[in-house]
Amino acid sequence: MKDLNEQAFMQLFKEVCRKCFGHTLTQPLSETDSKLLASKIFEQTGLVIGVKSIKNYSNYILSPLDAKKENPSAATLDTLARYVLNAPETDELQRKSKESHFPYWFEYRNGFTSSNQAENMPGPARQTGKVTRKKWLLAVSAILVVAVAFFAVNFLFTRKSQVFFTDDFNSVATDTLEKKGWIIKQQDGTYWNRRHLQNGHLTLFTLVGDNWPDTAKPKLKGIKNLLVRKIDSDCFSTEIHLTGFVPNSSWQQAGILLAEDSTFTGKALRLSIGYNDFFGGYSNPAEVLIQAVGSVIADNRSKPEEIAHVVLFSGNPQKDSLIAGNLSKSALKIEKKGTQYRFLYSTGKMENFAFKEAARGDFSIQPRYIGIFAMQGYAETEKPLTVSFDSFSLFEMDCSN
Repeated sequence: MKDLNEQAFMQLFKEVCRKCFGHTLTQPLSETDSKLLASKIFEQTGLVIGVKSIKNYSNYILSPLDAKKENPSAATLDTLARYVLNAPETDELQRKSKESHFPYWFEYRNGFTSSNQAENMPGPARQTGKVTRKKWLLAVSAILVVAVAFFAVNFLFTRKSQVFFTDDFNSVATDTLEKKGWIIKQQDGTYWNRRHLQNGHLTLFTLVGDNWPDTAKPKLKGIKNLLVRKIDSDCFSTEIHLTGFVPNSSWQQAGILLAEDSTFTGKALRLSIGYNDFFGGYSNPAEVLIQAVGSVIADNRSKPEEIAHVVLFSGNPQKDSLIAGNLSKSALKIEKKGTQYRFLYSTGKMENFAFKEAARGDFSIQPRYIGIFAMQGYAETEKPLTVSFDSFSLFEMDCSN
């Protein structure tokens, strides 16, 4: 039989998952879900639990006989308990100074232990315990009914509950994507039919086109195979993860696109990783860069403004294995709170490289649609390059913070 510490840990982790995802833990967490949970724990508690650890805990709890035994530290258990018990936000320095005895973990464990002991009491003592517990449960139930009614009404009028959406692209069948809320715009059958080129990924191609029109090339208007979905949140965070995308010809790029209307021709913001070798006649090394551009004027005849231009690498990616290696895993992220935006990126050989901020700013745009794309702008020669999307996530953030 598992000791009470281990039982308490398992129950605690299940409660953490239920709080974050709104349902019980029925299967091991994916990489994306583990990242989301780690992010939510950090956002609420100010403390960090590694993505890999979270994923391993879910494997062990669902298959304790098959998976490697997990022994989380008291600090980790305290962080999980803080999340479940809605403890005040802190950081490691403050906790070490004021709460090094990990009070929230022991509070949770003692409650769990008391509950188990009550259930295992002999005859009369157990009956007395049951009567007391029944009264207590009735009182709690009455309070819960009132609380649920209050929050239900509050939800209808303020819509404070958080909305999550993740897609690991384990299936990219058209009907599956549509059931998940994706809309495919400007479908190019030839390349769209190759979207399942890499298992567990959505494969798009850098075809000629752009969401901002070029009056000299009106027939090229729009982005082919643009994947779009609605946004219902005023404050949100969204990110994409790419595998092995190494652009090598102007203006190959892939990224996230936000827009106020479904045509993507008005106010818009775009974050992408791309390639540039045009310098107005000057001779400079080609560059792989992170670029954020936007237009906060509804008239699509207005030129976009460059918000961020972060050079990641200079040189020829086709000849430099270091560049290709450091682009094995890349990710882009946009955070929005009110009119405040943050644009972030990550590159490296491993999935867990931290995000860096490319830019932030105040923009008068209220996006209602989000798109993920691959394109080559209005290049003279189309050089389709595969872009493998490993995952996409979108979740609502608290606007009041």
